[in-house]
Amino acid sequence: MDSTCSHGGDAPISEARLRASLLRAEEVATKEGEKWTPNRARVYELLLRAGGPVKAYDLMPAYSADKATKPPTVYRALEFLEGLGLAHRIPSLSAFMACNDGGPTHAASFLICTCCGSAEEITPDLAPIISRAGLRRGFEPHGATLEIRGLCQNCRD
Repeated sequence: MDSTCSHGGDAPISEARLRASLLRAEEVATKEGEKWTPNRARVYELLLRAGGPVKAYDLMPAYSADKATKPPTVYRALEFLEGLGLAHRIPSLSAFMACNDGGPTHAASFLICTCCGSAEEITPDLAPIISRAGLRRGFEPHGATLEIRGLCQNCRD
């Protein structure tokens, strides 16, 4: 990222959309036979509020105003959210981002701005292409992350 960039990130999530996303996440967890704990809900809420990629250690100060949160609390919640397809890890940024509703096995694809660092999940239907390419080589893919770097609309303008 360019440290001279002065553009901001995405607009904040509305409270109505936040509540709807949290309810949907709880339904997903329950459907999978998993518990939707307050820790998991809080980490997911923080990801949603971030509106873009966020490092696990950056979630910790925002987790609780009255007590320090230990890394395992956040990392366990992030791992859980990833497993249910509610969040993605963006490897090159060592960051996490709430999922746009693709489910646990879709090919996560991100447009990442090299100026301001914003990221947007896009949903091209890459799973069949990836699956066919892997199977032709005797490999059964279980997931993929595609990162596309460039300039967002705000930085281009």
